[in-house]
Amino acid sequence: MRDNDDPAAARITVVIPAHNEASYLEAALASVLAQDYPLEALECVVVDNASTDATARIAREFAERHEDLRVCVAHETRLGVSCAKNRGARLASGDTLLFLDADSRMTPGLARAVAARRRAGDPAGSIRIVADSNSLVERAFFDLMEVGALLFGIRSEMFYCDRALFLALGGFDEAIQLAEDLEFLDRVKAHLRRASQGGKGIGRGKRAAVCHISRDTILTSPRRLRTRPHHLAIATLFARWALAFAGVGRKRDYAL
Repeated sequence: MRDNDDPAAARITVVIPAHNEASYLEAALASVLAQDYPLEALECVVVDNASTDATARIAREFAERHEDLRVCVAHETRLGVSCAKNRGARLASGDTLLFLDADSRMTPGLARAVAARRRAGDPAGSIRIVADSNSLVERAFFDLMEVGALLFGIRSEMFYCDRALFLALGGFDEAIQLAEDLEFLDRVKAHLRRASQGGKGIGRGKRAAVCHISRDTILTSPRRLRTRPHHLAIATLFARWALAFAGVGRKRDYAL
């Protein structure tokens, strides 16, 4: 049950970059509306990233139908996920940013889980990604990503971050088109290590880590795994992500 009477609820802005996402965007927005969290402490910033379909119209119509959730629709003419996310972060009014892909959905408890982590002193954290599918192959692919997060401390994909920290670190590198989240969270880790050793900035004196939320998740479309027959795209996508983790090919367009 949503508690709309919590005056101390942390203000969270969900940033949704969207390039030609008319088929998916409404479900993403509906998942924000369905959060077990005070709506007055939530907002969405949808960044229409040079779309040529009905993406912006769908966002505006959703906002008109659901006035209890603040939805801001912005336009970014420079095509690129990093600059779209940065635009959304600059427009946000929340203290905490949560980055959500337009083809993905938040489970109902995610905003509350993020707020709990922030109260515990974690200024940033990655979030477990689960395939929005019943396919064992597709779910196994994202389970493998979770193994990387739990066993090797890899922090990437969709995440939350203190807005002041995000802006202080310069946001995403706009030259990067793939693994921009990994590169940014690596900078957050470095900042927190310095802060915990007596430096200045957010996280000073606290444990130097970027947390990981695994109980509450984000369901994401496995459409990129289906671009070739028999899930052959998985090998290509995994190879690209592995190279990106090593710092190779991050500036290439994110397309199979």
